[in-house]
Amino acid sequence: MSSSPRNGLRSAFDAGETALGVIDTTYSPRVVELCGELGYDFVWLDLEHGGPSPWDGDTLEGFARAAELSDTELLVRIPEPTPALVRKTLDAGVRNLFVSHVETAAEAERVAQAARYDYDGEPGDRGLASPRASRWGLVGDYPATEDRETLVGVTIESRAAVENIDDICAVPELGFVFAGPLDLSVSHGTPGKYDSDAVLDDVERVRDAALGAGTPVGNLAFGVEDAREKREQGYSLLNVGNTMGAIKSGLSGTLDQLR
Repeated sequence: MSSSPRNGLRSAFDAGETALGVIDTTYSPRVVELCGELGYDFVWLDLEHGGPSPWDGDTLEGFARAAELSDTELLVRIPEPTPALVRKTLDAGVRNLFVSHVETAAEAERVAQAARYDYDGEPGDRGLASPRASRWGLVGDYPATEDRETLVGVTIESRAAVENIDDICAVPELGFVFAGPLDLSVSHGTPGKYDSDAVLDDVERVRDAALGAGTPVGNLAFGVEDAREKREQGYSLLNVGNTMGAIKSGLSGTLDQLR
């Protein structure tokens, strides 16, 4: 029988550490592998705003293999709180996902339940098969292993979600919440002004509610100093950059020096 390695993000959360990662905006398994070799804790694959179809299980399997090969975690963002899509993503071997456009505790509970075989002492809604996540039936005690290692979170990206944050954080088996300052700026009618007082107040409210509930909380970091400050503020998950941005910065910097 086969065995599944521990989920690095869950291990970091359990140890009270802050996991650091990047968004791969090239959507390349090769780049995911490189980020893992560089030592990042996770690589975020955003399937809401770009990349392959979130329903493309074969492509997701390739990204998951690249992450496993370089000992990093793949964190997949799916575009809507659809239980079938949660199951499809996890069955491809993705162990960490977070769901966009969740505004209520009922929606958060629906996706959390779809990710588990046992949900808060009751039957979950995962559905049992022998997909890649089970190594095609070779993982011993697969349902219990999958429940132990899977993390499903939600993005808090609207004013409605912020209003319901206490109830959302109380949802059983919710792996984490992620404060989305860019989307919150849109919700406030000020797109791109993620540092406005209104957005910063919402983000602080999300963080405080999550910390109070013992729920890991993630955010974007806008530079090294911001990342250091947010780590001190108790964030468990920080995105510190994106791969296309790194390529752009490196290439433009070289060209500027040569001209």
